[in-house]
Amino acid sequence: MKLDKDKYIILEIIPDHSDYKKGKICQLQALKIDNLKLIDRFDYRLNKEKIDNIAILKAIDYDNDKFNYLDDSTIILKDFKTWVEDYPLILIEDNYTLGYLKDIDNNKELVYPYLNMEHNYNVFDEIIDKYKLEPSNHLVDLIYEAIIYESEGK
Repeated sequence: MKLDKDKYIILEIIPDHSDYKKGKICQLQALKIDNLKLIDRFDYRLNKEKIDNIAILKAIDYDNDKFNYLDDSTIILKDFKTWVEDYPLILIEDNYTLGYLKDIDNNKELVYPYLNMEHNYNVFDEIIDKYKLEPSNHLVDLIYEAIIYESEGK
């Protein structure tokens, strides 16, 4: 795939458990991209009273007015499945993400080969440093900016 010419979706899922059979999606953010242009955003969260994991609640406590809130993570995933159409999915993480996306048949691949990087625990700090980006809690936006920089040869 050519990220500067194709259509795709960059997504990040924040679940409350790494095993999709035991967990639920607490936050799902995605950007729909076509020819490097942002077409649409998907910013959904589970209502906070439905999240039992205190660490996850703290991790997603930002820009609260920018998200759509629902009471059921299966509805978040159902809405996302409709929203993605046939766009390939560019993942930030695949260990647990693939389990949560098991019912979505779209092509899925990690973003890091496109950025000439490997995933690790400091990857977002490395992306910020490599591309001289402003820090952001919205990891999909950082990835999108990095893809733009890569496509421009910066």
